[in-house]
Amino acid sequence: DLLSELQRDRRWCQGNLQNSRLIAEPGIHRVHRAMFAIGAMSYLSAPLWLAFMTFGTALWISGAAVVPDWHALPAELRGLWAWTLCMLFMPRLLGLAAVLLQRRQGGYGGTVALLCSAVAETVLALLQAPIRMLGHSLFVLVALTGLKLEWKSPPREATAISWRDAAARLSPMTAVIGLLALGIATIQVGALVWLAPVALPLLLAVPLAVLTSHVALGGWMRDRGVLLIPEESRSPAVLTRAWHHASVMAA
Repeated sequence: DLLSELQRDRRWCQGNLQNSRLIAEPGIHRVHRAMFAIGAMSYLSAPLWLAFMTFGTALWISGAAVVPDWHALPAELRGLWAWTLCMLFMPRLLGLAAVLLQRRQGGYGGTVALLCSAVAETVLALLQAPIRMLGHSLFVLVALTGLKLEWKSPPREATAISWRDAAARLSPMTAVIGLLALGIATIQVGALVWLAPVALPLLLAVPLAVLTSHVALGGWMRDRGVLLIPEESRSPAVLTRAWHHASVMAA
């Protein structure tokens, strides 16, 4: 579920930022330096995205003529958007093409189920991305300021999130976003159109977290091959042997 994922990300964020100190250490291969940098940027990109949106919204509201004509965008801005879309969707398209070309779609529930899974995963990722952005930004702030971090291992089994738990953890964020949206609407209503793809998932964070955590929904989708992976339909040999040895030792 989303809350457990964010709980794990909180610890991973602190670890990745701590490991980034090793980038400048002598004797480390440049590939490893790149891995440390990528690990840190996987979380540092969240506050950068938040700052980008904040400054862009502020410029819009202030009436600054950043772009004279939005119908004739500069080539640099079009290129930035094109590269961003490529980074977001190209790995998904290449992965989908690789499975289809290698004829391995049977392990993913078949061709139709695989395509449905790709669409479902993309939509879900788009809806959860703004929530992760705010969560990761908070985690980076906590890590950089040295605030105390309490780590409790999240549950490994599939568990549904209650409405009370989701509201307790996500409603403050939703309330802040709602107040900001209301304030922006009083100044410049048109800005809400551009902020809607990010603001709406944040406003719907509580029901989104609850609905996507339903075990019954996950079972229903798995029975139809949606979001199915080969390991769920046929367990790897190493896991089968491990389970066999575990059952023998337990007996």
